[in-house]
Amino acid sequence: MSKEREPLVTHIFTADPSAHVFNGKVYVYPSHDVPHDGEDNDNGDEYQMEDYHILSMDKIGGEVTDHGVALSMHDVPWVRDQMWAPDAVFTNDKYYLVFPARDKEGMFRLGVAVSDKPEGPFTPEENYIEGSFSIDPCSFKDDDGKVYVYFGGLWGGQLEKYRTGKFEENGTEPEKDEPAVCPKCALMSADMKSFAKKPVDIQIVDEDGKPLLAGDEERRYFEGPWVHKYNGKYYFSYSTGTTHYICYGISDNPYGPFTYKGRILEPVIGWTTHHSIVEIEGEWYLFYHDCELSGGINHRRCVKYTKLSYNPDGTIKTIRPYEK
Repeated sequence: MSKEREPLVTHIFTADPSAHVFNGKVYVYPSHDVPHDGEDNDNGDEYQMEDYHILSMDKIGGEVTDHGVALSMHDVPWVRDQMWAPDAVFTNDKYYLVFPARDKEGMFRLGVAVSDKPEGPFTPEENYIEGSFSIDPCSFKDDDGKVYVYFGGLWGGQLEKYRTGKFEENGTEPEKDEPAVCPKCALMSADMKSFAKKPVDIQIVDEDGKPLLAGDEERRYFEGPWVHKYNGKYYFSYSTGTTHYICYGISDNPYGPFTYKGRILEPVIGWTTHHSIVEIEGEWYLFYHDCELSGGINHRRCVKYTKLSYNPDGTIKTIRPYEK
């Protein structure tokens, strides 16, 4: 039986959990950390994930099933390596896995794979989504059935290299007093094979409506977007990367702008922090990862979950992961 704030599984290293309820069961779509002795660096070379294992529970806290390899990089013609954080969505009576990986030229792209079952196995499209780039796709299905993919990650995720609208090998982050790099959002086509519209910037602003600045590392976006709805509002949550917080903003529109509201999760053991938020039987939960299982090795992480609570005004209560 899985317990709150304990590793969901211990037989493999898992990270970047995207949690969903499908057919009354809890499914978690994590990345799969591969143990190795390579170096850690700002380019993320230590994260050498090669495949995806889908996890499920009949109910929160129940026994966890590892359904085995649902998709391997060796199954995807365009992938060279580094299959990082995925997500899944149910639409058109199919389950779609949206995932990032480096193509044969070393550029991060987003791909799509499809299955009749939430646990897979998944069959990939022959090529990546045209016009896609960077990492960390969150596939959000709105109440009207439209599917949006939010994505983007700095540094190893290459997002700052697209500031001009095209890839610039020597592209850098803005100056600290300039607006921060924005995550992206694209409306998906009905068949989930392409972007219906060109990706747009997702602005995160302060209470005065001003964009957060690049130097505001305690609040600005770095990677790991997630979108959910609560009481009719859109919540955009994300990792600040260098300062290791999960923060969020709220909007009336899936395209934002999102007004910054605070922190959801304080720093965990390890450099990265990545999450998802899901409602399960009327309660809300945060799924996240840390490096407790490996004793702090950055590329040997474990997925956990904990209950998430809202204040009466719709803000989220901050979670301190090791506080009893």
